[in-house]
Amino acid sequence: MTLSALKRTPLYDRHVALGGRMVDFGGWEMPQQYTSIRDEHLAVRKSAGLFDVSHMGRFEFGGEGAEDHLQRLLTNEVAALAPGHAIYSLMCNEKGGILDDLVVYREAKDRFLVVVNAANRDQDAAWMRSHLPPNATFDDRSSELCLLALQGPHASELLPDGSSDTEDIPYFGFHPGQVAGTRALISRTGYTGEDGFELFVDSASAIHVWDAILDHGKSAGVLPCGLGARDATRLEAALRLYGNDMDDTVNPYEAGLGWTVKLGKGEFVGREALDQVKAEGPRRTLIGLKTAPGDIPRHGAAVMAAGKRTGTVTSGTHSFFLGHPIALAMVEAASFRVGDKAAVEVRGREAAAEVVKLPFYRGSARSAVAPAKS
Repeated sequence: MTLSALKRTPLYDRHVALGGRMVDFGGWEMPQQYTSIRDEHLAVRKSAGLFDVSHMGRFEFGGEGAEDHLQRLLTNEVAALAPGHAIYSLMCNEKGGILDDLVVYREAKDRFLVVVNAANRDQDAAWMRSHLPPNATFDDRSSELCLLALQGPHASELLPDGSSDTEDIPYFGFHPGQVAGTRALISRTGYTGEDGFELFVDSASAIHVWDAILDHGKSAGVLPCGLGARDATRLEAALRLYGNDMDDTVNPYEAGLGWTVKLGKGEFVGREALDQVKAEGPRRTLIGLKTAPGDIPRHGAAVMAAGKRTGTVTSGTHSFFLGHPIALAMVEAASFRVGDKAAVEVRGREAAAEVVKLPFYRGSARSAVAPAKS
């Protein structure tokens, strides 16, 4: 797909004006970086970074059947979610393969907002509509709402003047408020391992909010951040990337996300297959690897033990914050333990690697506590 045929967010002109290096990501023209991935990465870890994540899909479900609908489609326990709280979940097919990972926000008893991955937006919408009962509604609000992410240990104190107090927002909690004097839904969620917020604002107001955050935070080191920094920070936190670390050929237990599967909640799509996987144990598992500086494992590279291929790198990068390369790899179950030595393919040769505990980095994000339904 040529860049001219790609979709753009309402902030496209701002990205270009800031020197963003624009690339194709899931059919969207998005900034890979503005200055350098290293500087943007370190801004997120030390101060805060601002991301445009408006390419992701935003769906609203309503009506008395909305809760039951999401309960039947998703692996996690949506019914236990209290208004003002969010939950991470997977959506699987009948074979237990992961169709997408997403976040569900309960706005009210019969109203939910669901954020899905950009590349899966159309197929997710079709899948969800095909299962929609008569007493539930579905509305794709992706064009109406922009989604910005301010992430970093100082994100809370770096929101611009005219913003609501956020101290009472728990991790994976949210409430309506204002950012820079503009109405917004402020959610304490993110994809970097740090504290911070995802901000839902009307598309017409997105430029104002974007500019206000950058202007207010400039002296404190806040930078606009692109996909490169987003990928590096999420990988340090061992957060999975759909299409790399999981897809419809991978089940939640293989991806290390079995904690999102609530088999006891009743029937949902894929439950029978996942029940069997849990009983028998997964055939594969996701592990963490670290290598020496310069030996960067890339997606698709072979992972070996004693000269035998036992798996494949799913995500890999150099961690500027940790000072060495890191990777996630899907390997045969029980083939490695933390502390074991392995080898990975790097530019046509074998490089030494060590199996390490996940996550690689634990940042300032608050501990998640699942709220009871109220």
